[in-house]
Amino acid sequence: MAVKLRLMRMGKKKQPTYRVVAADARSPRDGRFIEIVGTYQPRLDPSVINIDNDKAVAWLRQGAQPTERVEKLLKISGAWEEFTGSAPEVPPVPEPTPNKGYTAPSPAKPKAEKPAEVVAEDATDEEAADAAPAEDAAAESDEA
Repeated sequence: MAVKLRLMRMGKKKQPTYRVVAADARSPRDGRFIEIVGTYQPRLDPSVINIDNDKAVAWLRQGAQPTERVEKLLKISGAWEEFTGSAPEVPPVPEPTPNKGYTAPSPAKPKAEKPAEVVAEDATDEEAADAAPAEDAAAESDEA
């Protein structure tokens, strides 16, 4: 007999609550079950998960297969780690893969600064150029 740990819907219309049950895989979703392992109330904020970890681990050790949703609930409650005997899984960070045919541009190289003496000469030329128009403007105003 194949046993599954799965959710059994309870509650009113549009207000579901679920029981986590151990049931024969051939029985209907809300049909006959072997044992109640816990409850799940997704409508509450935050949702409430009550699972008897000892019962869940006992069923898992006997070969019961959890559905995807029940497996997530078992991980949240800690029963899954107790069953596997490992720390909670942290998904690895994928390394970026380079695109074929695309070469990333190399970082821009800083422009080489002019030597200090050249900078000083440029500054004196600019100062002279700035002073010349001022002198021309002063000479024009004196002539007028």
